[in-house]
Amino acid sequence: MGKTVETVTGKISVDQIGKTLIHEHFIFGYPGFQGDVTLGPFKEEEALETAIGVARQVMSFGVKTVVDPTPNECGRDPLFLKKVSEATGLQIICATGYYYEGEGATPYFKFRQALGTAEQEIYEMFKEEIENGIAGTGIKPGVIKLASSKGEITEYEKMFFRAAARVQQETGIVILTHTQEGTMGPEQAQFLIDAGVDPSKIIIGHMCGSTDPAYHRETMDKGVKIAFDRFGIQGMVGAPFDQERIEVLLTLLEAGYENQIMLAHDSVNIWLGRPPVMNEQVMQIMENWNPAHIFTNILPVLQERGISETQLEKLFTDNAASLFSGSGSTVLKG
Repeated sequence: MGKTVETVTGKISVDQIGKTLIHEHFIFGYPGFQGDVTLGPFKEEEALETAIGVARQVMSFGVKTVVDPTPNECGRDPLFLKKVSEATGLQIICATGYYYEGEGATPYFKFRQALGTAEQEIYEMFKEEIENGIAGTGIKPGVIKLASSKGEITEYEKMFFRAAARVQQETGIVILTHTQEGTMGPEQAQFLIDAGVDPSKIIIGHMCGSTDPAYHRETMDKGVKIAFDRFGIQGMVGAPFDQERIEVLLTLLEAGYENQIMLAHDSVNIWLGRPPVMNEQVMQIMENWNPAHIFTNILPVLQERGISETQLEKLFTDNAASLFSGSGSTVLKG
């Protein structure tokens, strides 16, 4: 294809991407974790052992690349990811971007918004990291992470969308999004396309929060890709159960959308700050929330229901290559 993508260990050819999980977090923390200093310093050696184990686990299923779209304010650590990659050979793509208004670190850019300078500064931040690397590390992001709220793209969030659109047109970088509880997929896609983004370089995330096939078709008919990327998250954050996701996915594959869908778990393997505490019932429901779940539990069901190896190759490998090469999507109507 002649195209390249940035990983935490440097640029690779799109031809080298291989089997890909499009949305996993090696480490993640909700903004504010930095203030919980009673926990002591971050235990990097222990965290690395966990992360390296996770990397080797997914590699045992043939995965070559993981996209870790942790936002800038949620504990993104490209040097940590580089250590994981160097220890295992797993290719990791990191992000530049900010989380949605309800759960991100908003005061800084809200203050800048009131001054009238925020959107230009966000643009400059994205551009600097993409062109010159993150915080002096030389590590460059391979995606811009954007996020919107449940049922709306707020004025705060629109600043990031517009700034990202400018940068995408100038650099060709992929835009990967978070949709809160699977809402605003078509709206995110249309906003970015109207702002000039190449639809073949957009993937709308967490779409499996919706169980309405028409919603998915409306989004993909704009030429973008979508992610069924929360397998294992059930009964929380508005998430449906995996069996419901599977039925919607099968419906869309039967309708011919196999070139526009990618899969993952949105797993968090190391929590910064205190890990979430779940009661026994929730723990049982969420017991499969890990980056091996698709391979051990979901794929056998898909294969039993008639999904071919060729289709699976598209979901994990071909669609990743076309996303990062910008080779376009098959747009269906009706």
